[in-house]
Amino acid sequence: MERLETGIHAGRLSRAEYEANFSDLHPRLDNHEALVAADRCYFCYDAPCMTACPTSIDIPLFIRQISTGNPLGAAKTIFDQNILGGMCARVCPTEELCEQACVRNTAEERPVEIGRLQRYATDAAMQVGKQFYVRAEASGKRIAVVGAGPAGLAAAHRLAVKGHSVTIYDGREKSGGLNEYGIATYKTVDDFAQQEVDYVLSVGGIEVRHGALLGRDFSLSDLQSQYDAIFLGIGLAGVNALRIEGENLAGVDDAVDFIAALRQAEDKGEIAIGRRVVVLGGGMTAIDAAVQAKLLGAEEVTICYRRGKEHMNASEYEQDLASSKGVIIRHWLAPKSILSQDGKVAAIEVEYTKIVEGRLVGTGETGVIAADQIFKAIGQTFDASGLGSLRMESGRIAVDVEGRTSLDGVWAGGDCVFGGEDLTVSAVAHGRDAAESIHRALSATAAPAVAVA
Repeated sequence: MERLETGIHAGRLSRAEYEANFSDLHPRLDNHEALVAADRCYFCYDAPCMTACPTSIDIPLFIRQISTGNPLGAAKTIFDQNILGGMCARVCPTEELCEQACVRNTAEERPVEIGRLQRYATDAAMQVGKQFYVRAEASGKRIAVVGAGPAGLAAAHRLAVKGHSVTIYDGREKSGGLNEYGIATYKTVDDFAQQEVDYVLSVGGIEVRHGALLGRDFSLSDLQSQYDAIFLGIGLAGVNALRIEGENLAGVDDAVDFIAALRQAEDKGEIAIGRRVVVLGGGMTAIDAAVQAKLLGAEEVTICYRRGKEHMNASEYEQDLASSKGVIIRHWLAPKSILSQDGKVAAIEVEYTKIVEGRLVGTGETGVIAADQIFKAIGQTFDASGLGSLRMESGRIAVDVEGRTSLDGVWAGGDCVFGGEDLTVSAVAHGRDAAESIHRALSATAAPAVAVA
């Protein structure tokens, strides 16, 4: 195929190359591989891997169940704590959580492959449609969940199992939130996000209303008048601005929009990409955008981050993955201006940075990196539209340890709350725990009065 020399173009690669580039990053273990991997577990009594897991999955137990030929039992152990365990097995930074805590690291510097074993078990259950949960008797209580992302889905599932009737509102056309729109395509192939949504909803008692956006189509007060309780799992909608000259040029795009478009594209060859791409940011979004730009056929992809390697939010594993795909990661560079030619991006001017007395400052030394496409991945913002008088903290929803907000009957979790992390597994934990708190509150109000003699 003839190489396109300049500009942003689709179809830079052959169909076979696209298929190879976007194949499963870590294919599921086969039965023999799973048994061998499970055999390496010490089955620690006081397992540090469990403590490191935000959802507190009993990791030694599910691995022992795999080792004894019971993958479905292992799946139930996982789902009891994390109903989105299949996606978390694919995208969770296990290298920084459970696998980093594995005692195998002490002697061998090679942990048990907890993430891949978790995928092996959860895939086994989902492929046969094994449903482990039966709804309790109907409680008569109605709960609204705003946001069909990991937090909202986890909350809805736990509440439905308890016998409550749940309605999920989501502004997008599909459920899944971050899992559907924000994860690199090669990490979750074969439309797995929607398979998992279907699995979660199959318990029954959950209605999903798509195209319904808080602040546009309804307000929090509207929901308060209709439901017994509300859970907000809104996530983050906006993207931080660069606030530099040239930001609005053709060729300057949001990395989250790029990732979402690629996730939804039936034909990867339809996605246009530049020959020289620069990604601004140091988190997982920056890594995912940069790697996928390279996989789409970009010849040069550079990540520019304003601090050092050790300050990047992306894990060292993800940074190494990007480097292995040919992505160049440059540190201590801050965007200064975007240069144009004929109204389009031609280059980005950057300034070298350093830390002085704990503050990041520019050195005054600048340089220019040629680029025809620039992706912004410098963090997302929270849209508080429709939340009324809900108390906020540092621009996010303030909650207590159970996820309760300042308003009676309203809980929240996931990225929208103060202290929330950009992790599927953390959002699941928030949704699950808030659901338990909601259930306790509703059960208390439904309990009959006890006569006192």
